[in-house]
Amino acid sequence: MPSQSTTTCCSGPCASESATVSSGLPFPDVLDGDRMVLRVSRLCCPTEADLIRKALMDMKEILHLDFDFIRRELMVIHRGANRSMICAALRTVNMEPDPDPTVADTLPGRSLPPRTGVSRREWTITTVAGLAALVAEGLVWGGLDEQSPWIVALALASLSVGGVGTLKRGWIAMRHVSLNIHFLMSLAVLGAMALGQWPEAAMVVFLFGLAERIEALSMDRARHAIRGLMALAPETATLRNATGEWESVAASSVSVGSVLRVKPGERIALDGVVTDGRSDVNQAPITGESVPVMKETGQPLFAGSINGSGVLEFRVTADFRHSTLARIIDTVQEAQAKRAPMQRFVDRFARYYTPAVVGIAMGIALLPPLLFGAPFSVWVYNALVMLVVACPCALVISTPVTVVSGLAAGARRGILIKGGLYLEQAHALRAVALDKTGTLTHGQLEMTDCVVLNDHDKEKVLRLAASLASHSEHPVSAAILASWGKERPLLQVRHFEALAGRGVRGTIAGEVHHLGNHRLLEELGLCRPEVEKILLPLEQDEKTVVVLSSFCEPLAIIAVADRMRAGAPQAVERLRKLGITVTMLTGDNTATATAIARHAGIDDVRAERLPEEKLRAIEGLMGRFGVVAMVGDGINDAPALARASIGIAMGATGTDTALETADVAIMNDDLGKVAEFVRLGRATRRILWENIALALGIKSFFLILAGLGVATLWMAVLADMGTSLLVIFNGRRLLRFFA
Repeated sequence: MPSQSTTTCCSGPCASESATVSSGLPFPDVLDGDRMVLRVSRLCCPTEADLIRKALMDMKEILHLDFDFIRRELMVIHRGANRSMICAALRTVNMEPDPDPTVADTLPGRSLPPRTGVSRREWTITTVAGLAALVAEGLVWGGLDEQSPWIVALALASLSVGGVGTLKRGWIAMRHVSLNIHFLMSLAVLGAMALGQWPEAAMVVFLFGLAERIEALSMDRARHAIRGLMALAPETATLRNATGEWESVAASSVSVGSVLRVKPGERIALDGVVTDGRSDVNQAPITGESVPVMKETGQPLFAGSINGSGVLEFRVTADFRHSTLARIIDTVQEAQAKRAPMQRFVDRFARYYTPAVVGIAMGIALLPPLLFGAPFSVWVYNALVMLVVACPCALVISTPVTVVSGLAAGARRGILIKGGLYLEQAHALRAVALDKTGTLTHGQLEMTDCVVLNDHDKEKVLRLAASLASHSEHPVSAAILASWGKERPLLQVRHFEALAGRGVRGTIAGEVHHLGNHRLLEELGLCRPEVEKILLPLEQDEKTVVVLSSFCEPLAIIAVADRMRAGAPQAVERLRKLGITVTMLTGDNTATATAIARHAGIDDVRAERLPEEKLRAIEGLMGRFGVVAMVGDGINDAPALARASIGIAMGATGTDTALETADVAIMNDDLGKVAEFVRLGRATRRILWENIALALGIKSFFLILAGLGVATLWMAVLADMGTSLLVIFNGRRLLRFFA
């Protein structure tokens, strides 16, 4: 898609309507109509949105308009409209959409507009206009009369080089009765010329043009904060073809089931499962894990990860558009269009703020001359200064820049936030409910203890236990077998028998062996005091204990448990330090839940809860604390996740359901990311308020100066440019939040 200039982006002030022009429906999907998404390269801020609204508002086929300034996209919901008629209407306001971006179909997720920047020609125009204006101002300061032909010639040269575009857009705004910055700047320039202030007219045009260039660069960087994610996936991959040879192909052409190879230091192009090789893989770009993870046969790989020192071959499990990375990009970009409460507040404020300021400016222009006989020229000039200062684009644009920066900062750390609403709500979070299985624990049994009795050889004892366990599908048997290792040799078991509720029995090397629970040991008459001394503490620690025994003696005591995740107690403590109450909600039995909660440092334990009972518990917490988050696996806890103020899914990599249903997805199993999410939400909220205070404070100061007749037009442009850039840079600080 061809690149187009961004210099139509306003330098700070904006239109008189909100940033998103819509019917007020939060979810345009509910409208009964067709959807059309158009990319408009000149769509930078509410100034252009207001013009587009005025161009399309009279078309009866149009039901709803939504504007995405980050992707520069216009979404039109309509009945019976076609692209050509909409393009024709937009052409009247110089907002013609780009050609169909068919190239975007090859990109993961919905594409961003190309990085546009500022062309050399635009910088040249700005430089020439600036030099002419500065020379004119310098001559006036040197004592030359403002009406001198030299001054007028220099001013006209500056205006003709740098002001034609502004005047053209001002004329379009005037024809559509849009009180935007281009109209106001045109009015200010023409007014200064009519009053004979030629150097100031030229300086206003130069400063406005410079402001547009600088803000275009700043917004371009903010707009593409998420573009770095797209660059993670390489464009090519090494594929094993039908003849068994390796060849380099486009990653977008690789189908599911193909076998790829990745060399040391290369990025992994697609999701897959390792089929051969062993290597450490840096998954930080996807999961936020700081330590590389060792990958071997059977383990998953994620597109965008970086291979370490070994060569890996893997079978592709998701194509280019449906990889984990593509889903992350798509989800974050969709989240950018979901408006946060603060953003909606700012838009409503701007809707009333601008007309009020226009009314005050008209009063300043008319009342002193009519009531006190003051000169019209002076007070009309002051009114123009006030209008230039007052337009609220810096205020409106500060919120989306801040929210997008927060979303991108979270994504870079493996915290996928699905909208500014949830990012902003995090600041008010007062309680977090944690599921046990799969959240505080790994969700599968692991062997934790093996106490060998009577000086038997541990290796032989474990082989006996694993051989018996290999014939059982019980989770305890699976944990013992996994601890031994599926690839290690086992002994032949004859006459295997499952003993319901007690364990298993089998003959190995001509001798009968049992692997069972405490009850089976007592039935066999082998439960001796020295065995009880070891058994009871393990059982009191809520571990599942089995005993391997021969026909005449116990050989070993083995305990298994759902092991707590590393760092879970620290994660709970970090939440507490943030002033958040932590509750455990689990369907597991009370004894096990209490033991896990004790180790994790959780006092409020609610065990043996069915899904609907978890939901009622969440409702109770919301009634007590207000904003409550539920942290679960995204599937079993679906009702509670959906009901909570913020649903947080753990370990969302490879889990489509979690990405689709949760409000926030932690892309690895690090429970500590929940506290990071809360901190990020609080920082976002703080910066949002800082930007609002900066924008209103600076504008209020210069409005007072304008009302007193002290401010000049070029000061008004500088104030507006400075405010816009200040809030943009302040919002982008969130990109370095976790640095």
